[in-house]
Amino acid sequence: MIVETSRVGKRGTIVIPAAIRRRLKIEEGAVVMVEEREDGVLIRPAAVMPIEIYTAERRAEFLLSNAVDPEDYERAREEVRRMGLDPDAIPHYAVAGN
Repeated sequence: MIVETSRVGKRGTIVIPAAIRRRLKIEEGAVVMVEEREDGVLIRPAAVMPIEIYTAERRAEFLLSNAVDPEDYERAREEVRRMGLDPDAIPHYAVAGN
């Protein structure tokens, strides 16, 4: 484990020493977590997951494709209609029996 010192600059910037950045694969622009601890501050790489913003059509596809039985499928079709969409125009996997 590497231990090095660093200074806090203007606006709170801290330079993470190059050897530590290389070992932890922290590149310029990487997102890190900064956590206050009782004995100091912990800085560690953060896992960033992309967020998908779903369109109404994609939400309708989820509703229709994830129905578990014929009654649930009919409820999904009604919900899609309430969304202002035609369930028959949405590509999806239909429940067997429909």
